[in-house]
Amino acid sequence: MPRPIAVGPSRTVLFAVGGFLLLAACALGALIFFRTEPFSLDMWWNALFVANAAPLLVAFSQVMNFLGAGWFGFFAVPIAGALALVILKRPWSAAFFITAEIASAGLVQILKHLFGRVRPEEIIVISDFGSFPSGHVANAATLATAAFILFPRLIVVLVGAVYVFLMALSRTVLHAHWLSDTLAGAMIGVGVVLIVAGLYAPLLWRERPAAASAREVTAAPQ
Repeated sequence: MPRPIAVGPSRTVLFAVGGFLLLAACALGALIFFRTEPFSLDMWWNALFVANAAPLLVAFSQVMNFLGAGWFGFFAVPIAGALALVILKRPWSAAFFITAEIASAGLVQILKHLFGRVRPEEIIVISDFGSFPSGHVANAATLATAAFILFPRLIVVLVGAVYVFLMALSRTVLHAHWLSDTLAGAMIGVGVVLIVAGLYAPLLWRERPAAASAREVTAAPQ
């Protein structure tokens, strides 16, 4: 009996949801650009960690700062992930993963230079130009969403959601970003992955793990 091809979300759904998230992030950026000051929620959240900068939380945030960007977050992790997928004999999945990583990082840089938002004055780490959107959070959301597309399991969703949340929290603890920057970063990361997944969809579904297909065969009427 031939091996069945696993089916994921339709390309229309992937493009629609991904496009909506990217448009929402850009709309938020435009709103911020035309304002003269940060949102009240942004200022309250930033002041909260100015007044409650627990050393352990700051140290944890410094670790997340390393994991989420630089040579490790933008180069080592994507390359290692792509190589692992190739070893698993999923070359199109590896191509999808690398494409999503490059597209996400590229869009973040475009928006940073387009909107040019100033970071909080209390920032305690060295960062690049532009506060909006958060590149660290966008990268975390890209990793988490791509992992779920490739390995659709509840545990992947839970671990990914926690990782994105902690990354967003760490960026505001370090005063590297306003809260709204992290929200936009998450939307961009998820949105980019969904659109790229739509482009690769037929190839990705053919490479779904053999274990999943084996369960489908077992469950099929004999």
